[in-house]
Amino acid sequence: MKRLLVKTHELWLETQMAAFMSRETENKRVLTEFAKILWRHFTWIEHALIVEGIDYDYNRDNIPIKVERLSVIVADLVRRMNDLELMLVHLEDEALRHRIETDLNYLRYALGQMPDEEIHAFDMNRRYRDIELDEEATGALTLFLFEESYKEYELIMIYNYLQAHSDDAFLNRIFQILIDESFFHLRSFGEMMAEMGILGVPRVIHESLYKVSDLEKFLLDGIEEEIAAKEQCKELSD
Repeated sequence: MKRLLVKTHELWLETQMAAFMSRETENKRVLTEFAKILWRHFTWIEHALIVEGIDYDYNRDNIPIKVERLSVIVADLVRRMNDLELMLVHLEDEALRHRIETDLNYLRYALGQMPDEEIHAFDMNRRYRDIELDEEATGALTLFLFEESYKEYELIMIYNYLQAHSDDAFLNRIFQILIDESFFHLRSFGEMMAEMGILGVPRVIHESLYKVSDLEKFLLDGIEEEIAAKEQCKELSD
């Protein structure tokens, strides 16, 4: 079942990247909603692992996403869903297995109806809307987007892991707020990266980052990082 978690992780992340790279409003909306569904699948499978006392991590394989047509990545998403469905036999929770199977059937059908479009998320144009930036500012913005998008992905996974392993209702509400905030930031940065032609998949997270031993120190360090990031945003805007 650990392999099922890994493959669901990869499917969710690739779907999220597909949503970023799409410029067609309806395609983007649908892919974004599908990514949310697949994220729920990920958390459900993770919970099942915890209930069964199975140790796991967030390691995954690399996810190639560089395409020129949306149909190429859509076909890969369908392939991943087909592979994932075969793994569901290892999921002992029958109700959960049925729910995921039902969702996958719908997702595959809807993806099969999705109109194709040309993708510009990897053309390295390094322009954002009609804003004129010199080379130094463009370089600073590019670096900022890579660093911050990776950081937000890391925070999503870290807070999710902490929430999954916590029985404290108050803390879990805080973790959910932090997860939602990081999702918002990841989507914002991902959209900007796609428009600038520099979209990239976040790096794999080392388990030492989310298997936290000192929660208080981790949260305090996180607050300091957020303050520093806001200052960096202000500097870039100036």
